[in-house]
Amino acid sequence: MTVCFDEMKGEDGNLRATYEGLDAWLRDLSPDVLDQRCQEAEFLFRRIGITFNVYGEADATERLIPFDVIPRIIAADEWKRLERGLTQRVKAINLYLKDIYGRREILRKGLIPEDLVFQNQVFRPEMNGQKVPHDIYIHIAGIDIVRVAADTFYVLEDNVRTPSGVSYMLENREIMMRLFPDLFSRYRVAPVENYPDELLATLRSVAPDTAAAEPNVVLLSPGIYNSAYFEHSFLADKLGIELVEGRDLMVKGGVVSMRTTEGPKRVDVIYRRVDDDFLDPLSFRPDSTLGVPGLMSAYHAGNVTLANAVGTGIADDKAIYSYMPEIVKFYLGEEPILQNVPTWRCREPDHLAYVLEHLPELVVKEVHGSGGYGMLIGPMADKGKLAAFRTRIEADPKNYIAQPTLALSTCPTWVDRGVAPRHIDLRPFVLTGSDTVRIVPGGLTRVALQRGSLVVNSSQGGGTKDTWVLDV
Repeated sequence: MTVCFDEMKGEDGNLRATYEGLDAWLRDLSPDVLDQRCQEAEFLFRRIGITFNVYGEADATERLIPFDVIPRIIAADEWKRLERGLTQRVKAINLYLKDIYGRREILRKGLIPEDLVFQNQVFRPEMNGQKVPHDIYIHIAGIDIVRVAADTFYVLEDNVRTPSGVSYMLENREIMMRLFPDLFSRYRVAPVENYPDELLATLRSVAPDTAAAEPNVVLLSPGIYNSAYFEHSFLADKLGIELVEGRDLMVKGGVVSMRTTEGPKRVDVIYRRVDDDFLDPLSFRPDSTLGVPGLMSAYHAGNVTLANAVGTGIADDKAIYSYMPEIVKFYLGEEPILQNVPTWRCREPDHLAYVLEHLPELVVKEVHGSGGYGMLIGPMADKGKLAAFRTRIEADPKNYIAQPTLALSTCPTWVDRGVAPRHIDLRPFVLTGSDTVRIVPGGLTRVALQRGSLVVNSSQGGGTKDTWVLDV
């Protein structure tokens, strides 16, 4: 049986210093009080309206993401290392995107196979030669981090299209401060509530050169039926900007404007939560009613910034992920601070042979899969599922990558009126502006609430925790 690193008790079973205050607090608090606080937290989340939808389910009812009231605690020195690694990684990804849609030096060097880019469904030829404001493609990144030992962190996934989850990070902290001020008094916790200010400053800093001195920023949402609509409206409110849908915007003379009761108002920066395919029916899907006709013409003219840029999917594809160490070294001349999970590309015959031979030991993922779907966890799959997945891999090997089954770290979690370890990951949010890189200490910790489960995604029954980075 694989032994997991417990973030509270460490590798030797002794209480780690970062968790001493939490351990004492848990021992002082009766289970009845903690259970009551959990119910209060659920009530507050329901009253706020933090819900999400799961597409494709018959009932399609809105769900509340379970919230665990026991925080995950990260030491200041651990966070500093993560912060350096995240900054390095996102900087390299931005340079990679500029290159892929420009000179393509990395392809000329043969470090990435050309077909992996040009035949990729998320590659956007419309972006070839397109200069984006300030050469920044990824303004908001959500980088998924897992921990397997005291000093070993891996990047599990790069989310650089329209990363979500930051509203839960902010609301988790708000709820914890309201319900557990006594626990906060035992620690110096770095704040996260300044994230909206940092995000707005980032977005304003990347406005095109043609923008006014006070750039007008809006958040473009697909609308109320989108699974992340709560987050869209939440962030627009926190940033003090307009929440718009495609029908609220128009393009005239290469300039994007917002319809208002006082007439058209120019828009300089669009924080878009609409996928590439639906952004502009004149350039992408003609049946899209979510986008803005002519938006790409204004973008090509350099009169509007899209955050994130069009075509960023070619950087968070899971096959491209496997080349990230080479990408960091090529563009920055540095060794990666944060390592990738070792990855087998099923598109390569020797990798495919290994994966098929060791299928019961591996995690297999679709290249474009997300949300915990299209994934096989070999050690937890029965013979039928293994056989079915083997057939799918053999039929389309380019669509899959495989990784070892990691022993994700665990953190104390309140389950069934008791405290027990559960597996976790972390999604910090990296903001890249023309002036600086901003990373709010912490991020969204996701927790697999089912005993033994390694799947933390909310769509698969996972929950969230508040993430405390110690400010010492």
